[in-house]
Amino acid sequence: MKLLVIGGGGREHALAWRLAQSPRVQKVYVAPGNGGTATEHGLENVPLEGVGPLVAFAKREGIQLTVVGPEGPLAAGVVDAFRDAGLKIFGPSRAAAQLETSKDYAKRFMARHRIPTARYASFERSAEAKAYVREHGAPIVVKADGLAAGKGVVVAASVAQAEAAIDAMLLEHRLGEAGERVVIEEFLEGEEVSFIVMSDGVHALPLATSQDHKRLRDADEGPNTGGMGACSPAPIVTPELHARIMREIVLPAVAGMAKDGVPYVGFLYAGLMIDKSGAPRTLEFNCRLGDPETQPIIMRLKSDLLELIEHALAGTLERAEAQWDRRAALGVVLAAEGYPDNPRKGDPIEGLPKPAEDCRVFHAGTRLEGKALVTNGGRVLCVTALGDSVRMARSRAYQALEPIRFSGMQYRSDIGHRALKRGAPA
Repeated sequence: MKLLVIGGGGREHALAWRLAQSPRVQKVYVAPGNGGTATEHGLENVPLEGVGPLVAFAKREGIQLTVVGPEGPLAAGVVDAFRDAGLKIFGPSRAAAQLETSKDYAKRFMARHRIPTARYASFERSAEAKAYVREHGAPIVVKADGLAAGKGVVVAASVAQAEAAIDAMLLEHRLGEAGERVVIEEFLEGEEVSFIVMSDGVHALPLATSQDHKRLRDADEGPNTGGMGACSPAPIVTPELHARIMREIVLPAVAGMAKDGVPYVGFLYAGLMIDKSGAPRTLEFNCRLGDPETQPIIMRLKSDLLELIEHALAGTLERAEAQWDRRAALGVVLAAEGYPDNPRKGDPIEGLPKPAEDCRVFHAGTRLEGKALVTNGGRVLCVTALGDSVRMARSRAYQALEPIRFSGMQYRSDIGHRALKRGAPA
């Protein structure tokens, strides 16, 4: 079989690498890919973007299955276009992807189907939004309604900070169309966790649990980023909490989409806040795998990913069972100088370790200049390792990144700290 993975980040490198392990797969094309997918055995980059060129390529090359990585193509309707062309593709339709592409849609959906989430209100006028903030006080969360490349959420510690965020979105239009409406939510306290499933429109198959690290610097300080590292499993998700999340959030979401006439087929990511009492509430839905959560999850997956996706597309996920490596996995993101605001590109990358069974470097913001590998984005690499415990996986990952060098490289030294504090086996 020839497969296509759409995207060019670390998530897509990990997906394509794992798909290529299937004995039935001849080649995995990655569009547009990165410096890592350009050199990975069994993978081939194709410099394509845009729905039309992707459909034409899949037809011309006889692609038998396409997997969508990032949210942009989903929002552009790539799944609808592939299906209309009679091509097999795994991912939600444009209508179903509104769970991520419109926060207002997602909040109304959760309210309608009684999925636990934060109290909220939506506004298109700055004065009304500010009045709501003054009424409810701070801390409070201001979100752009649309996709804003990770820059659309402001956790405001003061009313003044919230009002400034409202003005930036609604009056100054700093986020363009994404910020034409804002969603204002109550601030939820607790511990965040990522809960990702595969859905066939009726059934949901949970993947291994994981925990992201959003802040740029150690001890969860500094600005929010796309994610500076992740570990799997997330010790906070006990078997009891896992069952509760499926019962109260995931299965009602899948059933709710079907009831609304928009069946959801694809990866579904629930970003959750677990409060002190152990109750989960939904911060957001993403219509894709998380990044960098995908990298440690994929390292732990022992099942044939192609077979799981085929079950999802056939509507038979209830017959599928994902097998997981008993070991923990942990990934550390190496980011470019200036990330997240103004990441620098074009710096040579040196010292990459050779892939091993228990450690791999997944590429994100990289590209080849001739035979030289250089930075090409904010999050450059994710060094991901397996270990008999979170502590051992962390030690292996940090040991593996020691020889890696590029100018201005920045990374956190405490990935997995919450898991270790919670008492994950050492």
